[in-house]
Formats: sequence, C-alpha cells, structure tokens
Amino acid sequence: MSLGWERFLGFFVDNKLVVFILVALLTGAGLYVSPFDWDLGDMPRDQVPVDAIPDIGENQQIVFTKWPGRSPRDVEDQISYPMTTALLGIPGVRTVRS
Repeated sequence: MSLGWERFLGFFVDNKLVVFILVALLTGAGLYVSPFDWDLGDMPRDQVPVDAIPDIGENQQIVFTKWPGRSPRDVEDQISYPMTTALLGIPGVRTVRS
C-alpha cells in the first residue's frame, strides 16, 4: 500500500470521533432523501412519484420502429428523422422527441 493511502486510512483509525460524525451525517442525509414513506417528524419531504408505466395522457404518442436487417443509423435517417420533421409540421404539435 502506498504512503498516501496509509496516511489517509491512518487518519480515520486515529480519529474515531471524526468517523462517527461522518457516519452519522451520511446516515441522516440518507434518511432525508430516502424514497420511503417514513414519518420523520417535521422534516420537509418531497415525494418523487415512481411509476412502472408512466401516465402519458391522451395528448402524447409513442412510436416504436423496427426494421430488421438495418442499422440504427439507417432507421434514424430514413424513418425517424423524416417522421419527426413531418410531425413538427402539424398544427398544434408543440414538442417532438426522437
């Protein structure tokens, strides 16, 4: 082991209070940002919704393109890009992601 690592690890071996404080802070931070519905008193928490199937609503569409035997570049150049430009030309379409 190099001298740098020995000094680094030796600091933590010699200063157990520092290690305890760091572990307590990291544990507290982990509890604070945990995604579980735990009641932690007065700590403000913003729950992040997690859905296996997101709600895309009726104003969004998902298109999957398969073209067996062709490279992803061919599919992008010959199908996805022309479809994207055509969709952007439709009145009322605000965003197209490809």
